[in-house]
Amino acid sequence: MISEIFEKQIKVTSDHIDDLNHVNNVVFLRWAQDIAGAHWNSKSNPLFDTNYYWVILDHFIEYKGQAFLDDLLTIRTFVKKNDGIKSLRVVQFFKNNKLIVSTHTHWCLINRSKNKPCRIPKEVDNMFFGN
Repeated sequence: MISEIFEKQIKVTSDHIDDLNHVNNVVFLRWAQDIAGAHWNSKSNPLFDTNYYWVILDHFIEYKGQAFLDDLLTIRTFVKKNDGIKSLRVVQFFKNNKLIVSTHTHWCLINRSKNKPCRIPKEVDNMFFGN
């Protein structure tokens, strides 16, 4: 089971382009992190965010195509699963409905008061997967 899909579009600008005249790999990672944050912010609440924060444990990124100046990209993300202290999030980048980049990121939930990893509460599952 996956969470609902959160989506946005972005137009490639000259700031995104590297010396090879395509979107730089670091830009894709930044976009993946940005959409993850936007999805989280659309679901979370200030009380939860006061008590917890997320950190990235690892990224896996697979390139299947390229993006160039003025391309319009659709970015989709969803939570694939929560398990213990980890959450697995997928971000996919599409150009003309074709998948060009896919990322899998493990996030770890941190308790702010203890500054230590903690189990993901049922509340987070309810935010993304329903009751």
